[in-house]
Amino acid sequence: MTKTGEVADRLAIMDQIYRYCRSVDRLDVPLGHAVFHEDSFADFGSTYTGTGRGWIDFICEEHRKFLHHSHQVSNIVIEINGDHAGSESYVTAKLRSRDDERVIQREFCARYVDTWSRRNGRWAIDRRECVIDFDSVSDVTPINENMRARRDHQDPSYTALKGD
Repeated sequence: MTKTGEVADRLAIMDQIYRYCRSVDRLDVPLGHAVFHEDSFADFGSTYTGTGRGWIDFICEEHRKFLHHSHQVSNIVIEINGDHAGSESYVTAKLRSRDDERVIQREFCARYVDTWSRRNGRWAIDRRECVIDFDSVSDVTPINENMRARRDHQDPSYTALKGD
């Protein structure tokens, strides 16, 4: 494989990792389905074990219970071998909910350990294992309501990214 081809493959896989986070934060089920192959598998421990696309359906519905949520990924390591790849991505997820007058924030520091394949020219996840390194819950005092952030296609990002 040429260096240019390897860079393009890495960027395609990284783009899918980022789109996963976008899909669960914007509750965009079709976008999330596109990250996983139809026959993929996802293991999120005691929370969910099943198909990758089933995970998207499940987690987007679960996230509707929260006021806000945000996922970030970093430290992405990718190893490519032809039309197959493996990756590890560190993820921080913060989710806020209300309990009467209290605002509760859950924070997860975890890793997505993924196996990938390129089929018909498109990289997607064959298997995802979420490894939670640690988590916490705390009371928070919000600074602002931040009403511009939306969890649907009314979010300003959809106007900017017109192709999504």
